[in-house]
This record gives sequence, structure tokens and C-alpha cells, in this order.
Amino acid sequence: MIRMTEPSKITSQNVPDHQPAAGGIAARARASVGPKYLSGLNPEQREAVETLDGPVLVLAGAGTGKTRVLTTRIAHILSQGRARPAEILSVTFTNKAAREMKHRLGQMLGHAVEGMPWLGTFHSIGGRILRVHAELAQLKSNFTVLDVDDQVRLLKQLLQADNIDDKRWPARMLAGLIDGWKNRGLMPSQVPSGEAAMFANGKGGKLYASYQERLKILNAADFGDLLLENIRIFREHPDILRQYQQRFKYILVDEYQDTNVAQYLWLRLLSQAPSATKAVVPGRVEDANYDAQLRVGESRDESSALDSGSAPSAHPGMTEQAAIAAAPNAPTKNICCVGDDDQSIYGWRGAEVDNILRFDHDFPGAKVIRLERNYRSTGHILAAASHLIAHNEGRLGKTLRTEDQDGEKVTVTGSWDSEEEARGIGEEIEQIQRRGEKLNEIAILVRASYQMREFEDRFVTLGLPYRVIGGPRFYERAEIRDALAYLRVINSPADDLAFERIVNVPKRGLGDATVQMLHDHARKRRIPLFEAARAVVETDELKPKARGSLREVVAQFDRWRAQREVTAHTDLAQIVLDESGYTEMWQKDRSADAAGRLENLKELVRSMEEFENLQGFLEHISLVMDRDSGADEDAVSLMTLHSAKGLEFDNVFLPGWEEGLFPSQRTLDEQGRAGLEEERRLGHVGLTRARRRAMIYFATNRRIHGTWSTTIPSRFLDELPAANVEITESKGGSAWGGTGGYGASRFDDMEAFGSTYSTPGWQRAQANRNRGGGRTGGGGGGFEEQASSFSSSSSSGPDFGSFSSRRRGPLTIEGELVAKSTGTTSEFSLSDRVFHQKFGYGRVTKIDGNKLTIAFDKAGEKKVVDSFVQRA
Repeated sequence: MIRMTEPSKITSQNVPDHQPAAGGIAARARASVGPKYLSGLNPEQREAVETLDGPVLVLAGAGTGKTRVLTTRIAHILSQGRARPAEILSVTFTNKAAREMKHRLGQMLGHAVEGMPWLGTFHSIGGRILRVHAELAQLKSNFTVLDVDDQVRLLKQLLQADNIDDKRWPARMLAGLIDGWKNRGLMPSQVPSGEAAMFANGKGGKLYASYQERLKILNAADFGDLLLENIRIFREHPDILRQYQQRFKYILVDEYQDTNVAQYLWLRLLSQAPSATKAVVPGRVEDANYDAQLRVGESRDESSALDSGSAPSAHPGMTEQAAIAAAPNAPTKNICCVGDDDQSIYGWRGAEVDNILRFDHDFPGAKVIRLERNYRSTGHILAAASHLIAHNEGRLGKTLRTEDQDGEKVTVTGSWDSEEEARGIGEEIEQIQRRGEKLNEIAILVRASYQMREFEDRFVTLGLPYRVIGGPRFYERAEIRDALAYLRVINSPADDLAFERIVNVPKRGLGDATVQMLHDHARKRRIPLFEAARAVVETDELKPKARGSLREVVAQFDRWRAQREVTAHTDLAQIVLDESGYTEMWQKDRSADAAGRLENLKELVRSMEEFENLQGFLEHISLVMDRDSGADEDAVSLMTLHSAKGLEFDNVFLPGWEEGLFPSQRTLDEQGRAGLEEERRLGHVGLTRARRRAMIYFATNRRIHGTWSTTIPSRFLDELPAANVEITESKGGSAWGGTGGYGASRFDDMEAFGSTYSTPGWQRAQANRNRGGGRTGGGGGGFEEQASSFSSSSSSGPDFGSFSSRRRGPLTIEGELVAKSTGTTSEFSLSDRVFHQKFGYGRVTKIDGNKLTIAFDKAGEKKVVDSFVQRA
């Protein structure tokens, strides 16, 4: 019997909020309606969308629909009434991604998404919070955000005020250090003394503090401050932190694997439940960087560190588990991070893959959902990418799969040198085009930007339209334009545009006023700027210092012009870059892209070798530059692997898979195993950009640092699965300089040598021919292979070791992919004196199978195959 309560006796207590009970009538009825935005999701995607309580990590592999999951999850939260738009914090890495997310949400919900003020990038949201609480950071709400140029200019002023030589200690280098410290959440007082000593004999920390003080005076902040000041305010003012913790009922983060330390700390503070009495960052074991970042001072103890929102520093001898246990667990709210540890490729700019690897430690009880069904690539491509990345130890683990067809195998093609590599890829692209496929669906992904030059030249020759993604074309880069301007003035003294570009590059104290004076003088006398400069330096119109600098410039060009008659144009270009101080300018520049600019300059000088003289080279450049490719033009995409993230194409070419280039030797030297794993993740990203075809190339010889080197195929080739890879022949000419496992040679069509010579090269070829009958794998290039994994399993196959008229089709891998010595013993011994056609005389210092390390008298130490040398 239901008892009725008299109205006068009903209490006036507030009615609690109601949510349908799980499995109840209301919940089942709601589920039966089935919102349209959930249709088409696979089970894993739907689980990621509908798991709304507690911390969730969505491990979304390449092409698994992570953007759809993230936007559908927001739509689900809104449609289920779990939060209002202003109660959702959704963080992306780019403004473009934020706009796309809003657009998709509008399509899902059937109306424009308004009132989502907290959907944006880390810095845009951090900037908004900082403007609200600017006075707590000693700023006004209308503070200015400085760009990089403004930062460098301000730091130059500080260096001058401290009497520090800005040529020895460039302001740009200090700007890079400060940016790195801010990315790790380090205030000036927290910078480790060892790192502060890296700049200006230990003055780095002091200059950082002066820089921050000067920013306050100017009512300005840089991009790093937008998060760093947030973190400081949250730690020092728990009441403000609690306001934001209460405001955000749900937090969603895209590309979590790319977050740096400061972004991690900012998220961790906001993701704690507002019931926590202190701002705590629990469960994080700090490495040297984190440890330094979280220590506020040497005198502070562990408890004070916890009060400030930091995790305790790991004491010497303290185990990882003990360090985790030392930090109290703060309750967490509904946070969902979407990312892929296998695509963390931005460690060089501060990203910490450890943030995603330790998610379940940072958020106890977190649910990890793996999205492994790929909707982009074919089976063979996914198998190759998964097998490659499985060699990484620092990963959470997942295996991409597809319900689509296996498609074509990943191909591996060897080329004799980088020019043949470019020719082969160019011809392959033409074949694809002849089949009716769009050039827009073709991409070439390189490890280093200087690799692009050879492809750009080849495409101009073939008339193939192309575009460079993520940067200018090779000849449009600032450093290349500067170098070309020097050469143009040497070739034509009347080239005013070129002269004006470099008259004060590098800085010579010839500013706008001097250039304006030259223009005035040139117009009055109707002469070129260079001749005006020659005339002006003989007068007293300029100040002595500027006059001296301009006189030196004129004298330099006169000297270079005279040298042009007796010096090779490639040597002249190197002389100009060195004597002008241009090379030194970039050597002293400590910015992240300085090393790449120096590589580009070396590549420019190398590219001149193909031309008879300077005039011919400059005419070629004018043809290359005279291409106006429209945004909608059907064109091949050319970019670095780092720029390719988030893109996809039907056909992907991956050139330059050689040791030293990929994986990058610089990365291995600086970061060791962690660097190797990031390089492997870069390879994984490259492979998973391909929908239908992925084609890997490597060259046996490549010009590196201005010197030809015999290269070794990348170790990553040996880590690809044999069943999903096919070896193909280069279409650009001979592969590996002869027959053998990496492709057929142009000599294969010859029945025999028609004549005899006494040259070392002829003798090597004749010797290879004579001993080739007993070999299965063949070969010039020095490989004495047994029945290797490159060979056909049939013992009745043709003898590829002899020079015959029979041509071979592509070989299929049937065992381990081997791009290394096959275990044969070299006929040479340590300390043997040998001769190499390209590198000259040298002495053997190390032997690895049939590969020799030789200290050449002039070329330095090189690794070569033994059949390429003879006893001296």
C-alpha cells in the first residue's frame, strides 16, 4: 500500500539531481532511441565514446578514426545532458583542429555549436586564463604576446647591458634555452645550475630572470608564459585552481603523446577533483629534467614540494615504486586523453612520450581502450608498420589491423646513388600518372629537407608539378636565396635586387639609411647599386665604420669576380659562403633549424656540379623558380616525415632509408636509444601515411657533408616482415652498381666483355665474372651470397651471378630481410694498404664480413665493400 504524505508535512529540502539508473527502464528506453551520431562506430570506438566516467586513455593507432571518436564523445556528453558546453575543456594542438572539431560537432548535433569557450589549443586557453588573472602574474589584462623576433630583440638588449658578446653567445641561442626551460615548467629559480652554465659562462639563469623581469615591465609575455604562469598561479592560489576544477566537468585532450612537461603539469592540476585540499601532482617519477623542474629550491623539502603541487623528487637510491608511493593520490575527474605512443615524433621540440606511457600510473583506475582497426591502409602496409614499431621497447602495445584486402606488398628498392634514386622515383610517378591516378595522391616523404633538392630538379626536368608541404621549396628557402644572391651579383654586377638582399647579410652595419643613400646615388647617376657603392666609399658621405664595411664588400666581389676565371664554380661558391661570413653566421646560430640550413647550403654547392659553369647553373635556377603552382593544381606532395603527420595518400615514396640519414646519426648521438625509438616511430608514421602503396628506397652512395660516402641500408629494413615486403629493381638505372640481390645491372644484357683493359674497375668486374658461377645471389657490389633470403626457393633457378642476357624480375623475400654483410670472409686483413677508385689510397682498420672500414689518406674513414678496393 502506498502511503500518502500530507502536503503540510513535506519537507522543503532540495530535490537531488536525477540520473537514470544503469540498466533501468529510463536508461534502456534512452538506448533504444539510438542517436544517429553513434551509427557507424565500431565496438571499440563506441566504447570510447560511451565511457564517460573516470579517466580514459584512448590509444588510437594511425587511421583508426580518433578525431571522430573525440568529437562524437563531446556530442554524446552534450546530448546526454552530462555537461553544458561551457563545462567541457577540450584541448587540441592546432587552431585548425579546433575549428574542424566545432564543424563536425555542428554536423552531428544538427545545429551550430555555440558556447564552447574552452575548446582550443593549450596556449589559447592558457592565454585566456592568464588574462583573467593577469594581476597575479604582475601583468595587466591587455598584455602583449611577443613573437620570436621580439624575444630575440629583447634578449639582445639584455646581453648588451651585461657586456656579453652576442656573437659568441647569440640571443637566438638563449631564446631557445629559455623556451626549453619553460616547456619543462621551470621558473628562473628552478633552472639546474648545470644547464644555466651552458650559456655565457653560467649566466644563463641570471639572464632568464632578467628577461622575465623585463617582460613584466613591458606588460608582455611570450608563448611559454601562457602556460608557465598558469601553473604558478594554480600552485600559489589553490582557490583559483579550485574554481576551474569545479567548472570543468569533462576534460578531453587530443594528441596526448605530443604534450611537453608544462602541458602535462597544467592538465594534471586541472584534472584533480575539486575536493582535494591541495594541488597535487601524484604518481609521477621524475627523470633528471622533471626532477629539476619540480624542485623549487635546494632548501625545499619533500612536503613543501607537495604543497606547491609538485611530486616529490626521487632521492638517490629511491626506487620508482617507492617514489610513486611517496606522493599521495589525489582524486581525479572525468578526463579522456586520445593519442598514439607509436606516433610520438616531436621529442626534439620538448614532447615527452612518457606522459602517455605513464597514464595509468598518473590516473589510477584509468580505462585504456585500444583502437586497432585501421580504415586507411591495406593489410601488407599495416603488417609492415606494426612489425617495425614492435621493435620499440617504450610503448604500450597495439597491433593495427584492417578488414580490407591485403593489397600490394611494401617494396624496397636499392639505387646506386641519390641521383638514380630521384630518377627511379620520377619514372615510377610517371607510370602511376599514366594509369590515370592523380598526382595529388602521391607523396615523397624525406627525413631531411636537403633531400628535396634532387627531387625538385628531377620534377622540373620531367615537367611534373609538385608542391612542398610544411615549408618553402628548396630554392625558395631564405638561406638558398641569400647564397644565390651572392652568386648573381658575381655573375651580373648590375643585379640590384640581389645586391640589396645581401649587402648587409650577415650584419655589417649597413642599415636602411645606407641602402637608401646608395639608391639615391644610383638614380642620380643612372648606374647600378654596386657601382654606386664603389663610388660612395671614395667619399665622406658615410660614417667611417659603414664606409669601411661597404668598401670591404666591394673589394670582396671584385676578388671573387677575378677568381671566377680561374676557379671551378663549385669551389667559388664555397669560397664566397666562407669569406663572406655567411656560413659562420649559421654556424653560430643555435636555433633548431640552423643545422638544417647549413645542410641545405652544402646541398646547393653540390647541385652546381652538374653544370658547366656559373652562368648555366643560374639559368637553370631561373627555370626552377619560374613555376607558379596553384593551390588546386594536381601535383606531387614533397615534405619531411615530421610534416606528414595527419596526412594520407594513395602512393607514398620513402627515400633515403640509410644508416646515418634514417635513423639520423645526430639523433642517435644526442639521445641514444630514446632517439633510436623516436626515429623508428617516424618510420612507422611514414608507412602509415600510405593507403595503397608504400615504396621504400635507399642509395648505396650519397653525398653527405660535401663528401661522397658509401652508405649502409637502414637497420629498419631488417625489421620489416619478410612476408609483407618485396624487393624491386630500380627504374632509374643500375642498382648497387652491378648485379646482385638489390636489382639488375645495365651490364646484364652483355654476353661477355668485348675487350680487355688494365684499369682497376675492369679488373674487378672481370674477377667478379670469373668467380660468379658458384654464386646464387650474384654480384657486383661485392656480395658473395649463399642461398640467402633474397634468392628464390627453387634450386633450379637461373644463375644470376654470371653476366647473361637473362633479366630477372622482382625478388620476393622468403626469410629475414637482410641488408647487411652475409657472413662471408674478406680476403683483406687489418692494416692492408688498398686503393679505391673514388677515395684513393688508404689502410684497412676494421673488417666486418665483406665490409671494410678504411682510413683513406685524403677522404678520411669510410665503410666500403671489399670488392670495390684492390691491394695497393
